[in-house]
Amino acid sequence: MSARPQTPLLDQVTHPEDLKRFSDSELTALAHELRAETISAVSETGGHLGAGLGVVELTVALHSVFETPRDKIIWDVGHQCYPHKILTGRRDRIRTLRQQDGLSGFTKRSESVYDPFGAAHSSTSISAALGFATARDLGGQCDGGLGDAIAVIGDGSITAGMAYEAMNNAGHLGKRMFVVLNDNDMSIAPPVGAMSEYLSRLYAGEPFQEFKSAAKGAVSLLPEPFREGAKRAKDMLKGMAVGGTLFEQLGFSYVGPIDGHDMSQLLPLLRTLRQRATGPVMLHVITKKGKGYAPAEAARDKGHATAKFDVVTGKQFKAPSNAPSYTSVFGEALVQEAAEDSRICAVTAAMPDGTGLNLFAERYPSRCFDVAIAEQHGVTFSAALAAGGMKPFCAMYSTFLQRGYDQVVHDVAIQRLPVRFAIDRAGLVGADGATHAGSFDVAFMANLPGMVVMAAADEAELKHMVATAAAHDEGPIAFRYPRGEGVGVDVPERGEILEIGKGRMVQEGSRVALLCFGTRLEEAKKAAEALSAKGIAPTIADARFAKPLDKALILELATNHEALITIEEGAVGGFGSHVAQLLAEEGVFDEGLKYRSMVLPDIFIDQASPKTMYDIAAMNAEHIEAKVLDVLGVVSLGSKRA
Repeated sequence: MSARPQTPLLDQVTHPEDLKRFSDSELTALAHELRAETISAVSETGGHLGAGLGVVELTVALHSVFETPRDKIIWDVGHQCYPHKILTGRRDRIRTLRQQDGLSGFTKRSESVYDPFGAAHSSTSISAALGFATARDLGGQCDGGLGDAIAVIGDGSITAGMAYEAMNNAGHLGKRMFVVLNDNDMSIAPPVGAMSEYLSRLYAGEPFQEFKSAAKGAVSLLPEPFREGAKRAKDMLKGMAVGGTLFEQLGFSYVGPIDGHDMSQLLPLLRTLRQRATGPVMLHVITKKGKGYAPAEAARDKGHATAKFDVVTGKQFKAPSNAPSYTSVFGEALVQEAAEDSRICAVTAAMPDGTGLNLFAERYPSRCFDVAIAEQHGVTFSAALAAGGMKPFCAMYSTFLQRGYDQVVHDVAIQRLPVRFAIDRAGLVGADGATHAGSFDVAFMANLPGMVVMAAADEAELKHMVATAAAHDEGPIAFRYPRGEGVGVDVPERGEILEIGKGRMVQEGSRVALLCFGTRLEEAKKAAEALSAKGIAPTIADARFAKPLDKALILELATNHEALITIEEGAVGGFGSHVAQLLAEEGVFDEGLKYRSMVLPDIFIDQASPKTMYDIAAMNAEHIEAKVLDVLGVVSLGSKRA
């Protein structure tokens, strides 16, 4: 383990009010210590590194200028909040990040009064800040009090429509509030001293409107590379950096861009804005993701998410795997299908790597579309691609697809358009916790008329389902698969096209049937092995489809067994509920079948290892074994199995 950094100034900080004692030069030095402490902590825990390193100076500046927790700092997404947590009374627990019973990797209201609004999905911060500002003006009360509201939103998150809906409303209401646009996708070319000196002179006391207009013109003082970067900003935000045209039309006073790593710019400017703002203000800061840590700066994703790593070299400690990840199996299978069908295209919402579409983008760039953090648009875009004769695969995490659900219903399902939904991160996901768990997609997809819903039990099944989706043109189809590695089965050279609504028998047995939907199949097999020692040999079947159900298979299992247990990695209302509905309508319960459904419990499960999370959910092999013994009325000897 690397030696922990020396942090004499940071050691004096327990809460943000301690920052008020420091001079500006000391705050600059403290920021360096905070960066070192963040790197050290994440090296031990793993987590989102690059985003936090990019906002170290901004975090120090905001907490030193504003009066938190009365003033509410709302971090969009929240994956950049580790430095914030260190400054807000949680440094002693920072090395428990993303671990069971430890600190969340995102902001969380139940964790600290300094986390006024929980996050983990993007583009919510401006809406939340406006809500706090309005509550303040209406005389509301909450923990810590109500003062200013400051949303910190990245250039990626601001691509989502929700951010613009919020800005439009904020401009209309005219409430005093602050939005800090943390833009880490522009080039900064040193020196930027002209801007710094200019802002220092402005701080002397010019009227706010003169200050604002002068700051807008200050971009002309920047060196040419920075000036060019400021002008291009983002295509969708054209013109904002050289005049804030878009934001000012929305009713914001726009200031920037400034160097978000230069405390001599940040501190005086934030003080001025806090002193003089009367309505909504947009401050545009340029930062560098992974700033101050060479391995992160050099990484393609700027150290977005890392495993534990060596601080000196940046080398990550990842255990070798004997099986490919489900995500990579999907990506490779889709490339294989696309090679034979030029109509296949792929759509994702800012997650090309996370969904495995980076492979597709390299091979077929003209057919791969990253629509940015805009799931609603991505789903409707896919619907129209399908209407136009293409075969779109809309690849999104289960937890993010929720954001496009109205479009799934209205634009895809009602029109019976053959959009293929590749639903990654199904089930419980480990260190990211409840916000990223894919708990609800089976329930919300399977209740839609005409929707086909599949779940892969292993990596070979996933390959079959990609092929099945590619061949399915009669309407929408979805297939789900978990995070992490497969179970190590042989993956076929080509996927087979499955018969829609047809499951498969895995092993024949008697008395009790285990009907699995998804990757709990492996746990069911382990449970069956343990049960065989007790003289019980369950039948095991893989449903493959939650919709349409394999009616013949289910009725056969119900007829030939005393008990039927369904097992799925999803919330109540999903596969098991559809099976129960079928059995009820067929009158099977009238004949005395014992039926149980193993689903995720009616709680949000905090971060832990996936195995521990499924222990909490009571869905691992030993829990399946116990359920079988219980439903058959067999008294367990009480011996606990490992």
